[in-house]
Amino acid sequence: MRRDRNAKIVATLGPASNDHATIRALVEAGADVFRLNFSHGDHADHKARLDTIRAVEAEVGRPVATLADLQGPKLRLGVFAEGKVVLEAGQSFRLDLDTSTPGDAVRAPMPHPEIFAALKPGAQLLIDDGRVWLEVQSCGPDFAETRVTVGGPVSNRKGVNVPSVVLPISPLTEKDRRDLAYALEIGVDWVALSFVQRPEDIDELRELIGARPQKIIAKLEKPAAIDALEAIVERTDAVMVARGDLGVEMPAEQVPAIQKRIVRACRRTGKPVIVATQMLESMVAAPVPTRAEASDVATAVYDGADAVMLSAESASGQYPVQAVAMMNNIIREVESDAYYRTVIDANRPAPEPAVADAICGAMRQAGDLLGAAATVTFTTSGSTALRAARERPATPILSLTPDANVARRLALVWGNHPVHLGNDGAFTDIERVVAEAGAVALREGFAQAGDYLVVTAGMPFGNSGTTNLLRIVRV
Repeated sequence: MRRDRNAKIVATLGPASNDHATIRALVEAGADVFRLNFSHGDHADHKARLDTIRAVEAEVGRPVATLADLQGPKLRLGVFAEGKVVLEAGQSFRLDLDTSTPGDAVRAPMPHPEIFAALKPGAQLLIDDGRVWLEVQSCGPDFAETRVTVGGPVSNRKGVNVPSVVLPISPLTEKDRRDLAYALEIGVDWVALSFVQRPEDIDELRELIGARPQKIIAKLEKPAAIDALEAIVERTDAVMVARGDLGVEMPAEQVPAIQKRIVRACRRTGKPVIVATQMLESMVAAPVPTRAEASDVATAVYDGADAVMLSAESASGQYPVQAVAMMNNIIREVESDAYYRTVIDANRPAPEPAVADAICGAMRQAGDLLGAAATVTFTTSGSTALRAARERPATPILSLTPDANVARRLALVWGNHPVHLGNDGAFTDIERVVAEAGAVALREGFAQAGDYLVVTAGMPFGNSGTTNLLRIVRV
């Protein structure tokens, strides 16, 4: 099941996409990665979905990645005596820790001492995804007197965002820690960390993962994370542009520029980047997207994002398979545009003074000059394939690895067509490497007899991060 595109598709699983037939149809329509959203469902649900993914993977003969998305801390108001109040712009409104007294039109409980500890006069609080705005007038360790700047209805347990404040809380709740332990136990490939504010948040998760093979995706949805963007990108393995909360906590007009800034930072460092949230939102209830949504997906592809993601569209929508197929068609259409290659080449990051970058830069140039059928990377950790993808070559990247976990993780990476070589994939000499490259390229439909292949690897074989070999061969 060779893909004829470079950008990848992440599809969220849910009630609309639980069964074997639908998950297989999603893979056949173009899904490369499946997101397991731990904000919903129980552990048994996620285990059943992962087992089905692995069964489908075996049927189609193509590595499929899984992504466990941790919920992160949810900050919410308490309850109201009447269940709901309407706040008027200009009125005073008090928030406090008194959860024993239900809220009313002039006060509400907010059971989060960490928020009060970080507040300062002038700080904003956004209620219910930014539908109601409060400005702090005065505050203490257990209260905040605010003024309503944007009024509207507020009901029980609505969410609270504090965009201008770095909150002194871990991004990992007790629920997240239990979910993480289970996700690692069942063998997901990627773990997405919500509510990232600081580089140290990545360190906390990495310490919990330890020596296990799972890799980290930092979800960027807080202004504080954008302020520390370069440091966070450096410490994580991949990034998700989580535009939902980002659009709540920052002015909507700033989100497109921030998205491009994040994609550029990831391309510069060779880290995979996913653009997510509301990409084809109307397809939750309609068989086709709006033209604006199609343009939104296209923009991410033109920018060089590694992957674009579907959330409710594939998890709970009425047209999950059609949504994946539509995203696949948009990507293919963009990548067939001559202007796409012009944009990708113009935004190619400068190589670093390192052997791996020198090899991958030469790989890209050789492939272009010779019209090579494919670039072939031999990789034990995935690092060679990632450096090759950073170059965004015009040739497809055929990534051969003896490690099934590495093959699955590479399913997220731009241009990569991962192939698990099995237990006999431990190579010790270059001639066997070249012979295997030709055999796989023929078998997978990347090359025909007489075509050129550009082969990259690291020697001695089996040592991670030693990309130092370039060889040009004819099939």
